[in-house]
Amino acid sequence: MIIGQAPGLAVHKSGVPWDDKSGDNLRGWLGITKQDFYNPAKVGILPMGFCYPGKGSSGDLPPRKECAPLWHDKVWDHVKEVRLTLLIGKYAQDYYLQGRIRSSLTDTVRNYREYLPHYFVLPHPSPRNNIWQAKNPWFREELIPELQGMVREILK
Repeated sequence: MIIGQAPGLAVHKSGVPWDDKSGDNLRGWLGITKQDFYNPAKVGILPMGFCYPGKGSSGDLPPRKECAPLWHDKVWDHVKEVRLTLLIGKYAQDYYLQGRIRSSLTDTVRNYREYLPHYFVLPHPSPRNNIWQAKNPWFREELIPELQGMVREILK
């Protein structure tokens, strides 16, 4: 199950989740094809917000606060078998880890093993985070190979 923020404007207009550069990056991190990514028997997608929240001064606004409490439990009631839940970005991590997050997103992601086996924490795969990735080479060197191995094993 992939739990991310809210759709950006392009995704909101297309109606296809993660069908943008962020989605391309995420699929690369996971090591899976678009075909597997959009196969509901293999991957579930649950946003923190279900509509485009609007533009803010430095990117999109946060997901609307009422969406996750209103809808997530109802969605989970219909989900049968989830072997791994990806919490992508601070909003998903704050909501699902409730007080178990570290002092920063970087520290939370760096300590991703603390949240396994149920949750795998990731930063948002936006191209805007390329600078963050460059400053944190452990992300590509250590975390991504482990994530890809887990995803490969689950999708066998």
